[in-house]
Amino acid sequence: MSKTLVLDTNILLRAVFGVKVPAILDRYKQEADFFTPDVCYDELKKYAFSIGAKRGLSSEHIDNTIGWLEKVVRSVGADIYDDEEADAKNRIGARDINDWPIVALALTLDSGIWTEDHDFFGTGLSTWNSRNVEIFLSSR
Repeated sequence: MSKTLVLDTNILLRAVFGVKVPAILDRYKQEADFFTPDVCYDELKKYAFSIGAKRGLSSEHIDNTIGWLEKVVRSVGADIYDDEEADAKNRIGARDINDWPIVALALTLDSGIWTEDHDFFGTGLSTWNSRNVEIFLSSR
């Protein structure tokens, strides 16, 4: 049985601009399934190009990196996870209601969440950060 994780936007950003996250994704892409709500890709694209410009990266480089990422981390539309909206909002609402799609997708997929955002702690879902996500991914 394949392992499954739902990624938050901050992990997608780290995949575009960092070294560790893309290395982990590449290392485990055959053994695990990575997903994110479509709204997280929208948010990524909203910020990635301006961040990239500030770092001296071309739009082509950002496009290519996001293209690779979209092959590894599958985007999931709200029609798949919206049945969990009320439960997700109940779990995350006091911290950041805008993160409900991530919680809803994790509930739908019976999955943990890979994030650097502490708002997901206490939602009743497994939450992994980049420092320790390989503990989950490498376990049997």
